[in-house]
Amino acid sequence: MRIVLLGAPGSGKGTQAKKLMAEKNIPQVSTGDMLREAVAKGTRFGLKAKAVMDAGNLVPDEVVLGIISERLSQPDAENGFILDGFPRTTQQALDLEDLLDEMGTPLDTAVLMDVDFDILVKRLTGRRTCSLTGELLNVYFSSQEELDKCTSAGGELIQREDDNEETIGNRLTVYRESTEPLINFYKQREKLVTINAEGEIDAVYERLLNAL
Repeated sequence: MRIVLLGAPGSGKGTQAKKLMAEKNIPQVSTGDMLREAVAKGTRFGLKAKAVMDAGNLVPDEVVLGIISERLSQPDAENGFILDGFPRTTQQALDLEDLLDEMGTPLDTAVLMDVDFDILVKRLTGRRTCSLTGELLNVYFSSQEELDKCTSAGGELIQREDDNEETIGNRLTVYRESTEPLINFYKQREKLVTINAEGEIDAVYERLLNAL
């Protein structure tokens, strides 16, 4: 099972990838995690990425692709992988397609996690962390009982600095401009499946399994 997870920030890609990874025993390949790991291990492409990041620049696509090829060559990816956070643009999707063909591991499916725009904004702006337990809550979707459990024990519901409406609006705009075109890219290749990613995590996971 070799899949790409598509969807806007807040659509639940990371959450569902972790569930799929645990059940199917295939790795979730997240670009951010991979970059950090490659830099920490001092791999060939990791060293290139470190030099770019140290200079305060964005890591170029060819270096990211090199890191992906290093990661997918590891034994735990033999039976498949879940790509999360890459590709983000049509050019990256084309480059990834070439790389996977070269490796003899072409993509099986691209899964679009479909969530209404207003719900995305609430999921992101409503996120809070309990200062006592570290539990992730949401002022719109968590029950009052869950929220009170934190505050009545003396905890605070802390919002991440980048979870404000302006920053989130920018992230969603970037997604719409750069990443949404991938929906047509994979549709044209007859690799796209779309699932309704609204509702309870377990219900969404069932839909994901059925789609795959």
